[in-house]
Amino acid sequence: MLRLIEESTAYIQSKTDSFRPQFGIILGTGLGKLTDEIEVEFVLNYADIPHFPLATVEFHKGKLIFGTLSGKKVVCMQGRFHYYEGYSMQQVTFPVRVMKLLGIERLFVSNAAGGLNPLFKESDLMIIDDHISLFLPENPLVGENIMGDRFPDMSEPYDIHTIEKALLIATQNALEGIHRGVYVSVAGPNLETKAEYRLLRMLGADAVGMSTVPEVIVARQMDIPVFGISVITDMGIPEILQKAELSRILEAAHKAEPTMTFMIKELIKTF
Repeated sequence: MLRLIEESTAYIQSKTDSFRPQFGIILGTGLGKLTDEIEVEFVLNYADIPHFPLATVEFHKGKLIFGTLSGKKVVCMQGRFHYYEGYSMQQVTFPVRVMKLLGIERLFVSNAAGGLNPLFKESDLMIIDDHISLFLPENPLVGENIMGDRFPDMSEPYDIHTIEKALLIATQNALEGIHRGVYVSVAGPNLETKAEYRLLRMLGADAVGMSTVPEVIVARQMDIPVFGISVITDMGIPEILQKAELSRILEAAHKAEPTMTFMIKELIKTF
């Protein structure tokens, strides 16, 4: 696996004049507009990168974008990989390891999630301050140990100082619908039943999705500080549960995009 990661990295460096990003960004479902704010220098298709998985979800474009955002060098994944696509957790997290070798110092991850907290509403944002991974069928660190600790500490998976900066940005700019909470990751691709939503909420989760946690685990294993944010695209409240519609989920994500984009841009300025 390490050899494959190194070969992917070497190819990328050969196509980007050894561009060295400071920040890695992973964009979730319906959240690709942040790339419009990047002063783009290089774009690589996942399909052209040796050993890189391919994004099979139709609204994940499958491009690796290099450029400048808020005056800092970034590499941005426009489209991520999921376990439900048939990939192993090692494949899902492969790009995070590549970004580490490319030089990133921090990782920003976003996702679309179902709200479990009754105080949330569609198109709100939840800054992730902890997560639950117990429902994932695999752990990305199983197998040969590479690029980090065998038993990484997870007492602070999301960087507390960046969380505090994000909350301050929200207050100073009077941003509405900003919350802080716990994200739980499940395998998918089906959404949860009413009983499952009820269980996840009882366990302390505020939002549920099908991504992010494996990438965060690997980033923390490699000692990369992480900031995570969820866009609440639908509500998983059993008492008022409605059938999920993809068009409505994407609409909710698009509505929240400007606020999320603003927050990430302002956060990057602070480093």
